[in-house]
Amino acid sequence: MRRPPPWDEALSLSLLDADERRRARSFRRPADRSRYVATHVALRLLLAEHLGCHPVDVLLGRAPCARCGGPHGRPVLLGSGAGPHFSLSHCPGLSLVAIGAVPLGVDAERTPGRRTVESCLERLHPQERREATAVPERVRPLWFCRLWARKEAYLKGLGTGLARALDRDYLGDGEPLGSPRRPPGWTVRNLPCGPAHTTHAAALAVPEGTPVPAAPYELNWVSRTDVGTADRLRADDRRVDIPTVRH
Repeated sequence: MRRPPPWDEALSLSLLDADERRRARSFRRPADRSRYVATHVALRLLLAEHLGCHPVDVLLGRAPCARCGGPHGRPVLLGSGAGPHFSLSHCPGLSLVAIGAVPLGVDAERTPGRRTVESCLERLHPQERREATAVPERVRPLWFCRLWARKEAYLKGLGTGLARALDRDYLGDGEPLGSPRRPPGWTVRNLPCGPAHTTHAAALAVPEGTPVPAAPYELNWVSRTDVGTADRLRADDRRVDIPTVRH
C-alpha cells in the first residue's frame, strides 16, 4: 500500500517549474518523488529569500559544461548576475541545500553495502585504495561513504560532476604522513549529519581562501512537513530531515 507524502504535494509542485515537475513525476517510487520535491522546494524558498522574490519567480538553469561547453553544467540561477551560487544533494534519509557567494559543491550519501564498496574501490585514487585496505572491514562502508561524499562535493564544485575520472583527485583522510595533497585551490570538509551520522555522510567543497565564519557552517535542520507546505522554513529538532547549509 502506497503511503501519501506527509504534505500537500500539489501545493509543493505548484512552486516548481515545468522541468522540475516533469522530473518529479518521472520517479516511480513515491518516496523518491517526495524527496526530490521537498529538496527542490527548500532550494527555491531559500533562493527566494536571498533574491527577495516569490519562489515561483526563481529561474533555474544550467551553466555550460566545464568539460565540453554543452548546456549541462552545474545548476545556476538565470538572470541574477553573480549569484548567489548553490548546490543540492539528496539521498534516502538525508537532503542538503548549500548557498554561498562562490561556486561550491555539497553531497549527501547513505552508507552503501559492502559489495558496493568493494566494486567501487578500483575506481579510486591509488592512495585512497591503500587507505581503504587499512580500514577495518566492519567500518569500511561508512569510511567509504564519507570519502565518496567528499569526492562528489568537490566534483560538483568544479562543475564537472562524475564526468571527471574518480582516480584523478585525492580526497582521502591525508594519513599517513606523505599522502598526496587534496586538490589545490579547494577546501573540502565533512559535514555533520545530525541523527543520521552513523548511516550517512555529507561534505561541502568551497574554493580555498573563502572566508569562513567562526562557526564554520550553519546547519538548519528543517522539518519535511514545513518544506512541503511551502508556508515557511522553521527549524524543528523533532523531525530532522533536510539540513540547509549557509556558507
